[in-house]
Amino acid sequence: MSVSLIAARIDVPQDARQVRSRKALCGALLDLLQETAFDQITIREISTRAGTGYATFFRHYPTKEALLGDVAAEEICTLMTMTATMMSGPDRFGSILDLCNYVDAHRKLWSALLTGGAASIVRDEMLLQTSQLGDERLCPVWLPPELAHRVGVSSAIDVLVWWLEQKEHYSPDQVAIILDRLVIDPIVDKLVAVPGPASG
Repeated sequence: MSVSLIAARIDVPQDARQVRSRKALCGALLDLLQETAFDQITIREISTRAGTGYATFFRHYPTKEALLGDVAAEEICTLMTMTATMMSGPDRFGSILDLCNYVDAHRKLWSALLTGGAASIVRDEMLLQTSQLGDERLCPVWLPPELAHRVGVSSAIDVLVWWLEQKEHYSPDQVAIILDRLVIDPIVDKLVAVPGPASG
């Protein structure tokens, strides 16, 4: 089993020069992810693109996976919390719209994470975090909660990937409607409305 990106994340430095170096390395990785697959990117390429020395990379990160964890971990946590809210919160459509506005406001980052070279790693991390967000009260007895959330999150990711790949720009409002009608409404309605097997 692969190590979680969250587990690979490195503590944020306090020194201004270290902060600048890390920001440059993170930006370089994001740029490279839009050009090639994560497993084909080398540390030397990241360092060159960042304008830092090769040895500087290792003063900040032990591996390129740790750098990816630094770039992605906080964003994934934020997005997964929003996804959980739209599955079970009181204002479902408002939560979906908040998520779409958030992705749109951070479009370059999410394009790199969900459609770039690290897409499979990021998807795996999001699904890993799904298991920690389940609400068993929403599920009938026949449906395992982790499966319900896995299907919801996977489908939501697919819609976001589709949106980010479109040449024609769809507004967050349009995508929120698609997410609600195509993904969330059918799952939530099934979770809430379908009774478990009769007892007795």
